[in-house]
Amino acid sequence: MAVNVPPLPDLLPVAGVAIGTARAGVKASLPADRQDLVVMLLDEGASVAGVFTRNAFRAAPVQLAEAGIARGGVRALVTNSGNANAATAEPGLEDARRICAAVADKASLPAGSVLPFSTGVIGQRLPVDRIVGALDAAIADAAADGWARAARAIMTTDTVPKALSRQVSIDGATVTITGIAKGAGMIRPDMATMLAYIGCDAAVEPDCLHAMVREVADRSFNRITIDGDTSTNDSFVLCATGHSGPRIEDTASSAYAALRDGVADVATTLAQYVVRDGEGATRFVTVRVEGGADSAECLRVAYTVAESPLLKTAIFAGDPNWGRFCMAIGRSGLASLDTGRVNLFLDDVCVARGGLMADDYREADGARVMAQAEFVVRIELGRGDAAETVWTTDLSYDYVKINAEYRT
Repeated sequence: MAVNVPPLPDLLPVAGVAIGTARAGVKASLPADRQDLVVMLLDEGASVAGVFTRNAFRAAPVQLAEAGIARGGVRALVTNSGNANAATAEPGLEDARRICAAVADKASLPAGSVLPFSTGVIGQRLPVDRIVGALDAAIADAAADGWARAARAIMTTDTVPKALSRQVSIDGATVTITGIAKGAGMIRPDMATMLAYIGCDAAVEPDCLHAMVREVADRSFNRITIDGDTSTNDSFVLCATGHSGPRIEDTASSAYAALRDGVADVATTLAQYVVRDGEGATRFVTVRVEGGADSAECLRVAYTVAESPLLKTAIFAGDPNWGRFCMAIGRSGLASLDTGRVNLFLDDVCVARGGLMADDYREADGARVMAQAEFVVRIELGRGDAAETVWTTDLSYDYVKINAEYRT
């Protein structure tokens, strides 16, 4: 059950983007009412940028999509759920190439202009014939209002679709930003997230878009963790179709900052939705580390806390066992950490001050905070002025059940 993820809002079409979905039946257990294939068509002249997983077993679609973005001239993205096409070596690359070639042929697009994406079970070949057989239906379905259908079609263990729209004003012009994401487990991005696509109708020079996607990823998808595992298929793609506003050609310009902030708003919300819909999650937890010597050590502490199985199970139980927080902070690997300067808060409740339980702390107050569906863990290190935030979940019985039964 997702933690406070709202129903899908009305999603705004992005001029220059048409999206279609279909049912290919990639996974035999796909519910009868679900689609699992998405084709996103882009107008000629769109700019496309992306960031991808650093997992050594980078999936075949990740390798081809990254190369395709580097070439430029992207006109379509094709995504299947149910099968990751990862750990499939050269045969997996050839399968993805065949699907891309079929999209280009059926949609009358230039060869090499289609990017592949996959999500699902690792280590199995794609059912290429079934996917290719469903492409005509997906392309025929392509329309400006396809975002919500696509958000559902890319789901795997997700319990809810994740999508959002925003509009920003840039030099007097209204720019529309719409995005979708999927992910619920194997979440600890090392670049972006499981799969996320954001489109906007701004005009952005490619180098600026590449800079923007990296900045946005570091504000959003690179600040979440559910289980500490980085997927083989993580991909975050940003498309700018050029139908609105001035052309953004300088990363130092106010226009760049306005668009970046708008895209980051969408991406951060989607990233938080991924955590809120974490496999088996019953809590949404913000871990805020302040007073670090630099950003890197704040993140080291935040992720150590956010990924500690002992802490995550205590959070699931609503048990304010503050010693587990101390343990995680202490094992984060900070050089010469003075524990006598560390303070710990649960929301507004000071649990520990100067490395010791606070004199005015009452366990009932900590239990009250941790009984909430969402709360903030704030840690003060007393080493400097840096601060970072990470979003995470608890670790429940259902997480184990979902992953134990994932292939059945």
